[in-house]
Amino acid sequence: RIAMESLAEADVVLFLADGAAMDANRFDKRVTEYKEYLQAACCPTFLAVNKIDLLTPDRLLPILDRFSKLHSFTGAIPLSALTGEGVDILLDELAAKLPIGPQYYPDDIPTDASERFIVAELIREKIFLLTREEVPYSTAVLIDNFQEGQQGKPVIIHATILVERGSQKGIIIGKGGSMLGKIRREATGDIAGMLGCRVQLKLWVKVKKKWTTNSGILRELGL
Repeated sequence: RIAMESLAEADVVLFLADGAAMDANRFDKRVTEYKEYLQAACCPTFLAVNKIDLLTPDRLLPILDRFSKLHSFTGAIPLSALTGEGVDILLDELAAKLPIGPQYYPDDIPTDASERFIVAELIREKIFLLTREEVPYSTAVLIDNFQEGQQGKPVIIHATILVERGSQKGIIIGKGGSMLGKIRREATGDIAGMLGCRVQLKLWVKVKKKWTTNSGILRELGL
């Protein structure tokens, strides 16, 4: 119900599909379930088929054809988030359909997100980039401590990475903690660049089954 109400207020809708996980002859029945949602959209609706770097033209074209029969999209853009192919085209298409709105914030405030939120997202980004498809996107980062640095001292950040299964915890930690160390080092560099100061980052990994349905955790994540 909430999703349907959101569609009614949207300026543009983007339907993102994993092309590598689809077979035109066995069209995922879950996709057809979204037809009702797509029809509820009263605005331009775009289709983006991702992972074309894994598809040959003879696989991609039938998939696009099946989607065209599912809904009358404003545009269909094949792309690869990995290589960047088609991403600029998608952004241009979306921007062209978005209305110009009022400026809610001054030029020197690029986002209304808090530093804690951005730090959590930077850590989460490194998890996805470094573990690739080994860890699903049901991974969250909670900032336990964010201590501002005083008189040239580094900002101290403690964060917990939430996963749903023990096997995922093992992947993120890696052999001898190697993967977790790499995540920490790369995230530290990005966070320091954003904050403009030295950063001391410590990470923990915790298994929290079904955290995606835990209202307390979702509130803490701002979801």
